Amino acid sequence: MANLFKKIILLGRPASGKSEIINYIKNTPDKEREERFHIGKLKEIDDFPMLWTWFEEDDILEKVFNKPRLHSTSDGYFKEEYLWHLLIEKISLDYKKATRDMKDKLDITTFLIEFSRGSEHGGYNEAFKHLSPELLEDAALFYVDVTFEESLRKNRKRFNPEKPDSILEHGLPDSKLEKMYKEVDFHEFAKGATTHLNINGFNIPFVIFNNIPSKTDDPNILGPALDEELSKLWSIYNK
Repeated sequence: MANLFKKIILLGRPASGKSEIINYIKNTPDKEREERFHIGKLKEIDDFPMLWTWFEEDDILEKVFNKPRLHSTSDGYFKEEYLWHLLIEKISLDYKKATRDMKDKLDITTFLIEFSRGSEHGGYNEAFKHLSPELLEDAALFYVDVTFEESLRKNRKRFNPEKPDSILEHGLPDSKLEKMYKEVDFHEFAKGATTHLNINGFNIPFVIFNNIPSKTDDPNILGPALDEELSKLWSIYNK
């Protein structure tokens, strides 16, 4: 269908509301979702399950086999900054494999690429360098904007210690959130841009979704807000 976004890159601080946005879109009936949001069958690519697998594997290596951890320290930080960029390379690879395996469904599919980056580990400026041309072509970008204080509040609210691997209920300790995400460089990267971001030579249509006060806590507020912002993004994208 030519009336659909092919790819949306969904960005924002942890607990900014990205997962709630995805959950709302996923639970919108197919026909309504296509008409309201120009989003087809969703194929999600999110780096959180990837990095969580690394942490789990490292815990097993350390506690079961008494072997060195491969990716992370015992207190849950990556050993090397380049591992953050490896995750983006893996996102690009997963996208390539998915398009290979879904050739007959690409015209009814919208890929949703989700990740978050703080300045402390290279920021978006470094992460974007690792997005492949195949992924960036015909992509749009949706940035969920919250302050660090709001990210901290919502991170505390959503965290379920019984489900630390859950997309909707995972969280970070306050000290880690501050260290890794207090400073973000998205607005610096986007400075001067109004409708498009130049990422690796591709002009990517984008909008900034202001999520203060929070619109993602209440579906009755979130729905109309998404209507407005995705309609704005579509008008830029469709040109």
